[in-house]
Amino acid sequence: MALRLCVAGAVTASALSAAPAAARAASPRDARFTDLVNPFIGTANEGNTFPGAAVPFGMVQFSPDTGHSTGYDYAHSRIRGFSLVHLSGVGCRLGGDLPVLPTTGDVRQTDYAKYAAGFRHEDEAAAPGYYRVRLDSGVEAELTAGTRTGVQRYTFPATDKADVLLNAGQALHRTVASTVEILDDRTVRTAITGRGFCKDTVPYTVYTLTRFDRPFTAYGTWDGTTVTAGARSGRGGAYLRFDTTRDRTVEATTALSYVDAAGAAGNLRAEGGRSFDAVREAARRAWEKRLADVRVTGGDTTRRRTFYSSLYRVFLGPNVGSDADGRYTGWDQRIHRAKGFTYYQNWSLWDTYRTQAQLLALLAPRESRDMAISVIRIDEESGWLPKWGYGTVETNVMTGDPVTPFLTNAYQQGLLAGYEERAYRALRKNADGVPPAASPAVGRDANPDYLARGYAPYVRGHEPPKSGHSDYAFGGSATLEYALSDAMLAQMARALGHRADADRYAARSRNYRNLFDASTGFFRARDTSGAFTGPADPAQSEGFQEGTAWQYQWLVPQDMPDLVRLIGGRRPTNDRLDTFFAYGELLKDPERVARDVWVNGPYAYYNADRYNPQNEPDLLAPYSYLSTGQPWKTTDVVHAALTLFTDAPAGLTGNDDLGTMSAWDVLSSIGLFPVQPGYDTWGLSTPVFERVDLRLDRRYHPRGALTITAPGISRDNRYIQTVQTDGVTHQRTYLTTQELRSLRTVRHTVGPRPSAWGTSEAAAPPVLR
Repeated sequence: MALRLCVAGAVTASALSAAPAAARAASPRDARFTDLVNPFIGTANEGNTFPGAAVPFGMVQFSPDTGHSTGYDYAHSRIRGFSLVHLSGVGCRLGGDLPVLPTTGDVRQTDYAKYAAGFRHEDEAAAPGYYRVRLDSGVEAELTAGTRTGVQRYTFPATDKADVLLNAGQALHRTVASTVEILDDRTVRTAITGRGFCKDTVPYTVYTLTRFDRPFTAYGTWDGTTVTAGARSGRGGAYLRFDTTRDRTVEATTALSYVDAAGAAGNLRAEGGRSFDAVREAARRAWEKRLADVRVTGGDTTRRRTFYSSLYRVFLGPNVGSDADGRYTGWDQRIHRAKGFTYYQNWSLWDTYRTQAQLLALLAPRESRDMAISVIRIDEESGWLPKWGYGTVETNVMTGDPVTPFLTNAYQQGLLAGYEERAYRALRKNADGVPPAASPAVGRDANPDYLARGYAPYVRGHEPPKSGHSDYAFGGSATLEYALSDAMLAQMARALGHRADADRYAARSRNYRNLFDASTGFFRARDTSGAFTGPADPAQSEGFQEGTAWQYQWLVPQDMPDLVRLIGGRRPTNDRLDTFFAYGELLKDPERVARDVWVNGPYAYYNADRYNPQNEPDLLAPYSYLSTGQPWKTTDVVHAALTLFTDAPAGLTGNDDLGTMSAWDVLSSIGLFPVQPGYDTWGLSTPVFERVDLRLDRRYHPRGALTITAPGISRDNRYIQTVQTDGVTHQRTYLTTQELRSLRTVRHTVGPRPSAWGTSEAAAPPVLR
């Protein structure tokens, strides 16, 4: 979800080109994989990433907040606090719970925007699982994290007024209520209830418990602007004072729970008691293990650093939602216990169903299985599947039916063993109905009309009776999204033996045809009377969310040959694709086209007739050429788009959306892309590395490894001449998941000019009917 309500100030080019010194990687031959990660990538130009400490899929993301709506902005120079919760790349205000800041002297301010501490980028550094900054006050702050805990170490100047401020009353979201309690001379407990995101949501509560490594010398709390020395409870925050005239270092561990105070205490018992350095080293090892599953050879240092930084961000979410004892708060707001799996939360499904879900299924199948089970449990406990879930609540942000391809992908990847029918029942209910009024979910809220008319009508400005977005407000794009989901559900239904359902969903998967306006040759929204509505110009966004008909026209992965026929055949379709990508200009100067023609600002989603590589509707578009007999153009477009990813703070093209864009970078770089999200089709294009070694889980991939090679790949030598799989010539432009599991090698022979490889109609990805 790339929506944002405001845009931060500009950053100078020189500032964006300079990564903090400690984030620079050593020579790749000598470096660990973690040395190739720069967490500052995406912290400028609305990438909305965070540079702080986390472990893979951790509940805690311990990171500085500077005043940006999602946390940290590289253009800022003051830190308001180090808070526990951040989602990488989100487009709306979210998280920032319990900002903590070390300071010195008397506590005179309770607004963290006023007591914020200055800093310089020259004085900060970050690596996977670690963040450090020296504040202008002279305090050095270091952060690291476990799964459910954040650990902080502060080195103060010599003073008897070294304070740590815990602000329970302010966050990135709107704080509805908060309490803070000083339990003893080392321990502070808080409860924070917040709400927010792109639309106002139902509230959720997080609980924290912070334990310091030595007693306070003094303490106090505040309510509003009133600070009371010696008070043990308050509604705003607390300060804890230490004497650092001799021992200048203070350490603390903060545990987080979405269940209750007892859950936070249990998480602290499970993970606490370790030194800062021990936790930091454990986090580094966890990241090293994850990143080592993908080993690349070739490409320059910048490309490798960019690649591993993207791979790092892919593993930042979804996030563990259950406590160490297995308890979690379900979407029915009751406490449940996960048995035999880890419960996960934070579901940016409209973003992640196209790329990140597939990459995690490949590289982290056990966690992906638990994630899919968690989504099924949401339906069983709350009565409906999620759309865009944060923590323990539904936000209903974005449109369409993204949960269907998310779960059918899990099924097609073999991750739902024992849960197939449970998942199918939930998906069938979701695809055929609308949540009741008492449910917080909106689901497919345009389903009554979609099922009756074959399309979701566009009703300008329509708002649902609940929080979030309405599919009626974006009837054009919602219809295309529903049809894609129906196609993927039809395949699952047929495989499970539900033949009548499969035929019904397959018929509905062709509903995109009902939006095709032959007079314009593009999809177009219809109103409730059935008439096409809005401007006839396909570069206008009427009825399409975060895009136009130019951009959404390629969202028919279930039947690209039929789309080609609607447009008029292969030649006019390729001509239209060439126009869309400015292909003639691209061949002359791909970097310029990528930056000056395609990208017009981090939130420039609307009213355009060109490819937008920074947002979800166009993620599949470059792979359309695999279905039009010109697969070499996929390589040209993809390689140009990859130049937008760099190792600088502005090195992401807009919001990362919980790893979505990063997953696109990783998949496109290795030449393996899920061209039919929700199914098992992996499109092939030229990788940017000479060799990629994937270490895979033998439980799901019996070979345990897959090697992809492209000897001699370069900018001038990038076109596929032949593909061999385990030494056998492979003519198709795709592989299936079953084939991936049986293979050891995929070898690309490349050359300086396009070849006949993949140009026949039989070579194109399959039609799903």
